[in-house]
Amino acid sequence: MTGARGSWCSENFPSGGRGLEQYAAAMAAPCRRGRQLLLLLVALLRATEPHSQPGWPVPYRRFDYRPKSDPYCQARYTFCPTGSPIPIMKDEDVIEVYRLQAPVWEFKYGGLLGHLKIMHDAVGFRSSLTGRNYTMEWYELFQLGNCTFPHLRPNIDAPFWCNQGAACFYEGIDDAHWKENGTLILVTTITGIMFNQMAKWVKYDNDTGIYYETWTVRASPDQQSVVWFESYECSKFVLRTYQKLADLGAVFNNIQTNYTTITLFSGEPIYLGNETSIFGPPGNRTVAEALRDFYSPFKPPRAVKEFFWNLLKIIDQVILQQRFYLFYNLEYWFLPMKSPYIKITYEEIPLPNRNKSGFGL
Repeated sequence: MTGARGSWCSENFPSGGRGLEQYAAAMAAPCRRGRQLLLLLVALLRATEPHSQPGWPVPYRRFDYRPKSDPYCQARYTFCPTGSPIPIMKDEDVIEVYRLQAPVWEFKYGGLLGHLKIMHDAVGFRSSLTGRNYTMEWYELFQLGNCTFPHLRPNIDAPFWCNQGAACFYEGIDDAHWKENGTLILVTTITGIMFNQMAKWVKYDNDTGIYYETWTVRASPDQQSVVWFESYECSKFVLRTYQKLADLGAVFNNIQTNYTTITLFSGEPIYLGNETSIFGPPGNRTVAEALRDFYSPFKPPRAVKEFFWNLLKIIDQVILQQRFYLFYNLEYWFLPMKSPYIKITYEEIPLPNRNKSGFGL
């Protein structure tokens, strides 16, 4: 790791952009030579502003359509194996809406991750006319690890991401799965008309919000602190669905609802660029090498020894060197990390009130 640090002393920094001075200072911290050269380089580049961030948090980007997945991306567990189209309900139907929550990977580890409050969220429906039950959830197409960290492929400079997420709708509610280690509780009732309107919104939401974002990034653990980036995962889909139902007229029961958030803590993020500006022909070799070097220890280990060696590298980068590289909206950001670095919380987010807009609707 000493060699990797030394490579920053005399190489190129991003050719302009917001936060360049802080980024140069952060990356030059381990260096012992070339400080005057770096300061001169920063002074020459400060006037260039190719990216403007109007405010925080950075808005999650929506797209015009969902692209096909690259065949390189493979899921260990098939996405939505029993999925079915959302049915059209009769207008006069009365449909019960359920809050569903269970530990992540409950099917494999039981309630283990529930002790850490690492939970997965979904929504359940029951038609009074037909008696049929349905489950709707939003999750990763290629598992959580692929959505959080990229693949580093031989002879290809740019990291490769398999980070799509999508909605899954299927008939039935697995009572045992949700009840044994989690939650299955009625939160509201809606009409068939409201359900059908929600279904149209789900299609739009699913077609335009296509990339899974694991991390929330904040300035500090203080609840009033600045949020730099918001996650986009299963619980956010459930919250958006609840809000949509409230906007359509649903009245929710007065119950407490908590959700899992995985938060990184950093100073103000620094924009670095996208794949083309960093890894393309006019790109920045130093930033490209730093990104690949950072993501390298996050690859799945092939042996126990490799796991512990990679863990030491991650601790060195994130805690000792206080650096993290975030991929958000198909762009790379530098996070100057600070204590407590990362935290898993299980926070209360109340059920919505009618006509109170939120969650990106």
